Amino acid sequence: MTEVLPGSVNAGDDDADREAVEQERAKLREFVKGLSADDIKSGGWFTKLCAQALRSYTEKATWEYFQQKYKGVPADGIVGQQIKLAAKYAMIEGGITSSLYTGTIVATIGSLGGASPAAVPAGVVTFMVDLTFITQLQMRMAYDIAVLYRIPLDVDDPEDMMKLIRVAFGIKAGEVARGGMKFVPGLVRQVLKKYYSGPVLAAARSLPVVGRHLLQRNVIKFGIPGVGIPLTIFVNRYTTVVAGRHAQSVFRDEARVIELAETLIRRTRHLRLMLWVAWLVINADGKIADSERVLFQRLTRLARERHQVDDEQLAGVVDIDPDEVWHRVDAEPGDLSDVVYAAERVATVDGDLNTHEKAVITELRDRCQRR
Repeated sequence: MTEVLPGSVNAGDDDADREAVEQERAKLREFVKGLSADDIKSGGWFTKLCAQALRSYTEKATWEYFQQKYKGVPADGIVGQQIKLAAKYAMIEGGITSSLYTGTIVATIGSLGGASPAAVPAGVVTFMVDLTFITQLQMRMAYDIAVLYRIPLDVDDPEDMMKLIRVAFGIKAGEVARGGMKFVPGLVRQVLKKYYSGPVLAAARSLPVVGRHLLQRNVIKFGIPGVGIPLTIFVNRYTTVVAGRHAQSVFRDEARVIELAETLIRRTRHLRLMLWVAWLVINADGKIADSERVLFQRLTRLARERHQVDDEQLAGVVDIDPDEVWHRVDAEPGDLSDVVYAAERVATVDGDLNTHEKAVITELRDRCQRR
């Protein structure tokens, strides 16, 4: 592959690795030269990079590609290799970038304040090549990890895009949402291709906010005088490894939840009842964790796609009534051990059982044993 794709070259071939990094830097230099000073200051560069960095890449970085390259290797093993190789690329790029600086980057970035909207100082180009390289590398690495854990992400869907961005750069959803109210990018349609409304539009508006955040984070890397190349190499490697491990943690956990949904759907003999009981357990403590939300979404999707079960009454529930669920349990004949098993597994998907979840499961067991 011509793009820097972790795992696309031999980890031991230093010359090939450096050449791959140089080629990608050359592409990004052309990209940066097309930016204006306003693009950089506003964070709009990130919106443009998203459109360029993932469009063609996602067509190549498929689960089939990795399976062919690493036949028989479980996802965890491939992910570890991806993070290792991405960190190596980041270190190589950090060394190249640092050797090009002749002055303090903070002062150079500061010169943007007096630049014309179309003018980008030469020193800023070097800085932006480093920033776009690491940004693109970490975003693609996070995408690779999602692919390896079989987590579907549609980069044309703004919600999926923001999910990828938050995971890749460790940005909390609340932080993005608050920042998204301040900036409205004119270039966001390059990524979204059409207009959206509500929370999806808020996600779209957040792209330049992320760009500003990453810009400021990169300035800090070069803001310590007299450190130079070693610090840049270390920071590039460190942030890439942290980003990779975070992406692995998030997407592996989601894959675990999806795997559980598959198991519960396969094992249950009482699909509708299992869904009602699962929703009661999830709501037992009055709050819904992300893992619980993903699990139930997957359960209802599999029920619909594989068994044509689409419970409109359950979908219309606002506050679930335990008595309604117990009435359904009592009315169901036969062995309900599969429903009890499902309830126990659902209760632990977000960690250890709490008092409310234990109470629901105890009640369920008692009712099933009295049958």
